[in-house]
Amino acid sequence: MDRFDAAGAAGFAAVEMLFPYELPAREVQQALGRNGLRMVLINAPPPNYTGGERGFAAVPGSEARFDHDMRRAFRYAQALGVGVIHVMAGEGAGEEARAAMIDNLTRACAAAPKGITLTIEPLCAESAPGYFLNDYNAAAEIIAAVGAPDLGLQFDSYHAQMIHGDAVAIYEKFADIIRHVQLGDAPGRVPPGQGSVDFAGLFAALRAAKYRGYVAGEYTPGGATEKTLDWVKAL
Repeated sequence: MDRFDAAGAAGFAAVEMLFPYELPAREVQQALGRNGLRMVLINAPPPNYTGGERGFAAVPGSEARFDHDMRRAFRYAQALGVGVIHVMAGEGAGEEARAAMIDNLTRACAAAPKGITLTIEPLCAESAPGYFLNDYNAAAEIIAAVGAPDLGLQFDSYHAQMIHGDAVAIYEKFADIIRHVQLGDAPGRVPPGQGSVDFAGLFAALRAAKYRGYVAGEYTPGGATEKTLDWVKAL
């Protein structure tokens, strides 16, 4: 809970949190309120504390569990005023997994409360071995197949660089469907400016595309986070 205070002290107006479900919503609301913060993104599904997978939108046969957990995610998002829910694909491969993800997302989009956008995000093999959604082109194809206005792409510069070798080109290619942006440098998910991502080019691309969503830092600071925030001024 201290991280909300740290984010407020650092000057942020918004935060995201992978899995806030273990915290009482009222306590999170209080922490956000005292720091003037907005929670803008959470992940779904809630974690399985029995050791199960972190995400199963692309796992055939998981439809009932997927729908149940998405309802829980929707309730938590509404309680906190969250506008974006990242729906995790889980492990899998092949056409059956793709079809399952399209079907699950179609139902989730239809059930999503007004004002909530769902996103999907490709993850690189180095961070998530076996993860089904591991390519931005495949993600765009799934979004097109679902065809719902409340489904978009979540762009992460670290994953884009690791998967395709040029995060800027990937952002430019898919800018029209990107609804949330996260920053990390590659390799190693280090702070921006410590790896191979062209952040000057990426920020120029964000401005050229007139991106109006949130930009989040998602990286391992390797020390005090406050000392790694020069990228904020460059945006």
